[in-house]
Amino acid sequence: MRNWQQALSCLALLLFILVSSSASTLDDTCKSVAARNKDNSYNYCILFFQANNTSPTTDKRGLVVIATKITRAEAANTRDRIDALMASGTNKKVNGCLSECRVHYTIALNWLEAAAKGIESGNLQDAEVTLSGVILGIDTCEEGFRKLGIKSLLAVEDATFTAGGSIALTITSML
Repeated sequence: MRNWQQALSCLALLLFILVSSSASTLDDTCKSVAARNKDNSYNYCILFFQANNTSPTTDKRGLVVIATKITRAEAANTRDRIDALMASGTNKKVNGCLSECRVHYTIALNWLEAAAKGIESGNLQDAEVTLSGVILGIDTCEEGFRKLGIKSLLAVEDATFTAGGSIALTITSML
């Protein structure tokens, strides 16, 4: 009986060390993201990863994959919002801008999936290029609103998406 208790104690200690080490990975990674990218604070990074309950128990490569998945979900939600805005009867110029943004978010959905696969397979350079392209595409969306001389209808969504993409890109560059 005593050997059984010792074995359980050892197993519990090992699990604690593994979970603590992984949680430390998230903490250390978010500190590095904040140090490398002034637009993403440590607190925002931690909050961002709370959207996925496996974040505290994964390594940096896993965090990038999670970041691309979270950002991909944000892209899908934004594309749905664009569809709703376009259906609500905004003017022709605004609809044209929204349509262009929709194209960029559709591309982002595909490219984020490709980036996650690239990271999982170790093709980090291509993943970095893809993530940079995704962020630039959304910047192009915002530029369309600036050209029209109106406040962006997607400012909040675009900023949130860009922050997530930036987190993924920053961590990828650390691998």
